[in-house]
Amino acid sequence: MHNFKELHVWKKGIDIAQNIYELTSRFPSEEKFGIVSQMRRSSVSVPSNVAEGAGRKTDKDFSNFLSISLGSQFELETQLIISNRVGFISDEQLAKESLELIELQKMTRSLVDKFSRV
Repeated sequence: MHNFKELHVWKKGIDIAQNIYELTSRFPSEEKFGIVSQMRRSSVSVPSNVAEGAGRKTDKDFSNFLSISLGSQFELETQLIISNRVGFISDEQLAKESLELIELQKMTRSLVDKFSRV
């Protein structure tokens, strides 16, 4: 078992989720049950799966949950691109959030590789 609160991927995931909540609070109200809900769920899933995996007994199990978190990161990146294309976020906002996600994706991939070899 790992202490998820000490993991950089969990901390960064929490920061990204907070950023997404703040960003989507400015979306049109008619999107509350649309892309806002999807983005918030994806962003919350990122650190949640890290935490859930950290509580598992084996490193292989942890690696599987990290992979799920990685999938949520790519899902969120796609939703950011869509939000930009339909005019909900600027190119600058997309670039900022994408950079954060890409950094997290690299960190998560490294952990997946580390724990899947065990």
